[in-house]
Amino acid sequence: MFKNKIILITGGTGTLGKALTKYFFDNHKDLKKLIIFSRDEQKQFLMSQDYPKSKFPNIRFLIGDVRDKERLSRAFKDVDFVIHTAAMKHVHIAEYNPDECIKTNVGGAQNVIYAALENSVKNVVALSTDKACAPINLYGATKLTSDKLFIAANNIKGKASIKFSVVRYGNVMGSKGSVIPFFLKMKHTGTLPITSPEMTRFNITIQQGVNMVIHALEENSGGEIFIPKIPSYKILDVAKAIDPKIKLDFIGIRHGEKIHEEMISSSDSFNTYDLGDYYVILPNVPIFNLEDYIKSKKALKVKMGFSYASNTNDNWETPESLREKINKF
Repeated sequence: MFKNKIILITGGTGTLGKALTKYFFDNHKDLKKLIIFSRDEQKQFLMSQDYPKSKFPNIRFLIGDVRDKERLSRAFKDVDFVIHTAAMKHVHIAEYNPDECIKTNVGGAQNVIYAALENSVKNVVALSTDKACAPINLYGATKLTSDKLFIAANNIKGKASIKFSVVRYGNVMGSKGSVIPFFLKMKHTGTLPITSPEMTRFNITIQQGVNMVIHALEENSGGEIFIPKIPSYKILDVAKAIDPKIKLDFIGIRHGEKIHEEMISSSDSFNTYDLGDYYVILPNVPIFNLEDYIKSKKALKVKMGFSYASNTNDNWETPESLREKINKF
């Protein structure tokens, strides 16, 4: 599928972007070109040291911002696949800087869509978040809007053979700014700040995140929101995994936070199907034949009112399983 193809990753110097880069060079050496598109020149400089052109002649680093449609359009020239990971993702920063969050997460999504349409890109997969489901903060609201834009883009493509889909999942274990690296950094103080003892979150490894993106690129029909079946964890179990005897300081939840996260709401259940390893939310009016899709994917309709939330999950991490994964960082 990727032989002699050109792939572009927006936000390519981030945690997932770097993991995807490793995946493609490890598994698809016949790739024509991999373009890392991001706005941080320092991160590009550091990443380019890991991927020197002498050993990776088909990698390219392009400085650019998804807010800049003209730059995106130039960058997308001759590109076959786009993986859109660029976003403002910190809840509290988005709350304090709402205009900037909207420009990146919503305006940037629109620019990616139009640049892809203008350049005859074949396949676009956009990264979402569990915070886009029934959002209560601006970050989640902008990502829900982004999801809607990418799904609706399938309706305006005309005769173009492009497909747009979305991948939605929870906290990426070990990603920059996430709770586990923060706890590891705070461990030496002897105290871990806990927002709420009841708090739960979904947990996905970086490799599972990569696998989901590749699955979407390979299997999407256009218009799906793919959601993985992954475990949840209790924030107290994360603290126990870091140090069972460490002191805990309960500080209260921050503005815009939820006690629990959802990836599928009961309102989504009308269009949600079980694909085995994944769930998928289909558009209200799909561009494909629904009966053929259900048959080919062996999709099973979920029960009406079904929801998928971190606190009602059937699959849970334990302090021991978390510790084992943390030790592999």
